Amino acid sequence: MKREPYTFMIMRYRHDAVAGELLNVGVVLHAPRSGFLGAQFRKSHGRLSKAFPGLNGTALRRDLANIERAFIKLAKRESGDLFFERYNAATMAFRLVGIDDSAFVWSEMGSGVTTDPAATLEGLFERFVTRYDERHAERRSDADIWRPLRDRLLERRVGEIFQRKIIRSTVDEVEFEHAWKNGAWHCFQPLSFDLAGAEGIQDKAARWAGHMYGLSQGTEDFRAYFIVGAPSDVQLRSAYNRALAFIGDAPMNPTVVREEEVEEFAEKLVALVQGASD
Repeated sequence: MKREPYTFMIMRYRHDAVAGELLNVGVVLHAPRSGFLGAQFRKSHGRLSKAFPGLNGTALRRDLANIERAFIKLAKRESGDLFFERYNAATMAFRLVGIDDSAFVWSEMGSGVTTDPAATLEGLFERFVTRYDERHAERRSDADIWRPLRDRLLERRVGEIFQRKIIRSTVDEVEFEHAWKNGAWHCFQPLSFDLAGAEGIQDKAARWAGHMYGLSQGTEDFRAYFIVGAPSDVQLRSAYNRALAFIGDAPMNPTVVREEEVEEFAEKLVALVQGASD
C-alpha cells in the first residue's frame, strides 16, 4: 500500500486562560492525496472534571458535539474542492475554531506519513486524548443517549409529545417508551453502544435488528428511529460502525441517528410536529 503524507492538529481545552492549564479534547487529520479529512472529539468529560473542579461537563460535551457537527459539514463541503490538496490540518482547524481567547485552542501542527488515514486518526486520538483516561469509568446508558434529544425538544416546547407504545406482531412484541402518532406511529429507541467490548456491541445491534425482523411480520404501521451513542473506547469504533450498518439494513427501514446528528434531527422533528398541529 502506498504511503501518503498527512498533517494533524490537536484541540485543547483551556479552563482558565490565566492559569494556562490545557487538556487535549480532539484531533483533526488531513491527508490530501486520498481526499481524507477527519476528526474525533471527546464524548465524555470524566478526566477533565477531575482536573478542573467546577467544570460544566454538560456544556463542554455540547460544545464539542457542535464542533464535531460543524466539522462533518466542513469535510463534506471541502473534500471535493479543487484546492483540497493545497490545504492542511491547520487550514481546516482554524476554520472551525479561530485564534482567540476562547476555551478551545490548537496545538502546533504535526505531520507524518500513513497508509490508512482513518486508522492513523484513531491512533492519534488514543495517544493524545484518551490514553490516560480511567478504563473503569462509568459507561453511558440508553437514558443518557436519549437525554440530549429530550432536552432539545423541551427547549422548543414539543417535549411532551411522547407516550409509551407496544408494537406487536405474531412473533414479537416490543414496548417503546418514546412514541408519537402522526398517522403512523413514530417509535424512538435510544441505544448506548458505550460497552466494554466488540462482542457486546454486536450482540446489542443483533438483538434490535432481530426485533425489527420480528415486528415486520405484523400489520401495524410504524416507523422506528434509533438514537445511538458511540463507545468511549476509540478502539471499538469499527465494531460500532458495523453495528450501525447492521441496524440500518434491518427490516422496516429504521432511521439511525448518531448522537452528533441529534441537534439537526431535533429541528426536523420539531418541524414535523408543528406541521402536524397546524
